[in-house]
Amino acid sequence: MTTATRVEPAVSGSDAGFLERMALAITDWSERWYPDAFVFAVMAIAVVAVGCLAIGAGPVSIALAFGEGFWSIIPFTLQVCVGVVIGFVVAHSGPAAWLIARLAMAPKTGRGAVAYVAFVSMAISLFSWTISLIFSGLLVQAIARRQELRMDYRAGGAAGYMGIGATWALGISSAAAQMQANPASLPKALIPITGVISFNETIFLWQNMLMAAVLIAVTTIIAYWTAPGPTRAKTAQDLGIELGGASIAERVDLKPHQIRPGEWLEYSPLPTILVVALGAVWLWMEFSSKGILAISNLNTYNFLLIMLGLLLHWRPRRFLVAVAEGVPAVAGVLFQFPLYGSIAYMLIQPKGPGGSLAELVAGIFVQVSSQGLLPVTLAIYSAVLGFFLPSGGGKWIVEAPYAMQAANDLKVHLGWMVQVYNVAEALPNLINPFWMLPILGILGLKAREVIGFTCTQFLIHTPLVLLMVWLLGMTLTYHPPIMP
Repeated sequence: MTTATRVEPAVSGSDAGFLERMALAITDWSERWYPDAFVFAVMAIAVVAVGCLAIGAGPVSIALAFGEGFWSIIPFTLQVCVGVVIGFVVAHSGPAAWLIARLAMAPKTGRGAVAYVAFVSMAISLFSWTISLIFSGLLVQAIARRQELRMDYRAGGAAGYMGIGATWALGISSAAAQMQANPASLPKALIPITGVISFNETIFLWQNMLMAAVLIAVTTIIAYWTAPGPTRAKTAQDLGIELGGASIAERVDLKPHQIRPGEWLEYSPLPTILVVALGAVWLWMEFSSKGILAISNLNTYNFLLIMLGLLLHWRPRRFLVAVAEGVPAVAGVLFQFPLYGSIAYMLIQPKGPGGSLAELVAGIFVQVSSQGLLPVTLAIYSAVLGFFLPSGGGKWIVEAPYAMQAANDLKVHLGWMVQVYNVAEALPNLINPFWMLPILGILGLKAREVIGFTCTQFLIHTPLVLLMVWLLGMTLTYHPPIMP
């Protein structure tokens, strides 16, 4: 995708509303002053280390915890990396391109197209946030080619981001829920506090499903009414953005006479058929014995997506090119997640006269909250922290030691606390540019051009989420942690 000379939209002055001007001011500030998320992780380590010293823990015990925790979530780190890459692979397959072209023909108006994209993005995110992010960006591009609709390209980009901005963590790709369902993914020091929590107690709770349904409905409505009408809409052409770009198949496939003998199998579907057939048999046995809960195993979930990616690309060469193009997206995860493991150990292991730092913070949560209000307290805290540590799985490792200890102390349903964290985790995504980068890169937009729409969603989502976690939390009963 290439861009022509940009025509900057009129987003300031009397033509812009109060919320849009405020959102743009926040984004301008963050683009100038907001450092990389890796820097925030290092800052968090410094804060935790100082906190440990303040409670009387020794410097040596702090350093030991840092080193022991660094490699504690390497299996989970690799699982996340594979999930991100394979999501990119699936969304860039030929069948996905065919589906996107068909879906792009459904909307009848520009505003309807924006709401439509938001709904599709959120629906896919319940299965995979990575596929949702890439697929939705490509869908926005496809709809934008229909110039007769005059869909506002900025509003469409914001709508395509709603999967990760509203609902992704309430679905089966939730990093926190996946982690809690798999003891091998958890730091060992955390297991006595949280135990193992199955999807039946998190993702498959009817309370969680209701919360997801409400957010999808409300977000779709907001997307419709905040999208500019045809006379005010700024299309991709108005912004000077060129749409398109050759697909992987178009760039990779060769004519039969161009393929050298050593490359024949790379362009043949035979290796794909063999691997997918073996994988399909294993998946059948896995789901036959464990039912739908088999998907709660992150290895099984990623294995399913890998087989799907192979099948959709059909030829090994296409699959390998898609993987290579998706790998850069995980650079930050590889060296950021180990730091989160260190933070978790530093919170739990070094002891002062009054216990660990996690126990101290949990005590504060208990003092300022109650059984009924703890979900609301955690949601507010998690949303604020999420602006500085934009990582669903990594940040859960940081929060879980004291949040779940407080839940145990106040007898709050542990699975619901995971989902409270999940729904609150999505809120800062609506105003933090970090996770917008992949879809903005596809669309050729800047964060300042979509943040006005996402910030409006944030202002409405926040009180709605707090109300739901409070009311629905009162319908659940506490159970002690279940050890593996």
